[in-house]
Amino acid sequence: MFDRGFFLTLHAVRRQLAAMPNEFYFIRLIHGFTRRPCPGERVWDVGQLLRGSVLRFLRARNLQGFDVYLLPFAESGNAGYILLDLDHAADVLPRMRANGHEPCVLLQTSPGHLQAWIRVSTTPLEAAVATAISKHLAHTYGGDWASTGWCHLGRLAGFTNQKPQRRTITGHAPWVRIVEARAVLAGAAQDLLRCATQVVAHRPTDTMNRLSPVGNPASTITAQGATRIYQRWMQRWHIRERFAQPDWSIVDLWLARKLLAMHISTTQVETILRLGSPHFPRQHGDPENYLRRTLAGAALAPPRTVCSSHATAPLTPDDETDKDFSNSRGER
Repeated sequence: MFDRGFFLTLHAVRRQLAAMPNEFYFIRLIHGFTRRPCPGERVWDVGQLLRGSVLRFLRARNLQGFDVYLLPFAESGNAGYILLDLDHAADVLPRMRANGHEPCVLLQTSPGHLQAWIRVSTTPLEAAVATAISKHLAHTYGGDWASTGWCHLGRLAGFTNQKPQRRTITGHAPWVRIVEARAVLAGAAQDLLRCATQVVAHRPTDTMNRLSPVGNPASTITAQGATRIYQRWMQRWHIRERFAQPDWSIVDLWLARKLLAMHISTTQVETILRLGSPHFPRQHGDPENYLRRTLAGAALAPPRTVCSSHATAPLTPDDETDKDFSNSRGER
């Protein structure tokens, strides 16, 4: 039987991937209502993503209420693509073209809402440089600052937007549609890279710590404060109640992901794990290497279960906002 919906999805996914070529792609499924991620492997190449079985799996999860997100994958760096999340910006495309910031992919994620992928490099970028470009473009075009960063995921075309607030007046989930898709490098890519590199090079040390790999600079967080932060999130996630024997390395990973998403500096996240994680360093032969690997994987690691033999549900962070952490990091 001819499945028209499947072939429309296949065509849309093929167009998007062709316009933003990369060796691997990171796929994440997040429930539109609960915001809980769907567990499972997430890094696929183009051939795997275009397989009928994979697309049918993604379509089935989409039908169950999961949004489908994508990120060109480049290990701990950025693959050269910057996401720009735009709302109510019908005139933005001519401005972007005029400035040499033309997107390789422009999506309509729901009526009046756009996402643009701008390719600024054919080789991977350092996280700090990609983040600087992302924030610059968001400022220039009125993009969503909550969606800036070197590893922020965008939507995959050919699936529906399952967020309740995006549903139509008839209750239907809108389709994520391709407005434009061309495999192009932004005309002003070199200018963006040069300016971002200069900005990063001249940032104060404390600002750089938010974007640089984990090191050992001094942190203002005390052991008591780190423990309090760690325990607070354990209570919110009901770790002790849900898991008889938690795997603390997985809890560390989830907490690192949560704090980095809240724009807590890598230095402070490292300190919180070192001083607050139960019985750390436990049996780690190289604790510093463990912390580096945990933070490097925090942004892109797929959701995992805390204990395979005792778990009753996947460990998932809640949707708390930055304000709950503001007193701990001295910000308002």
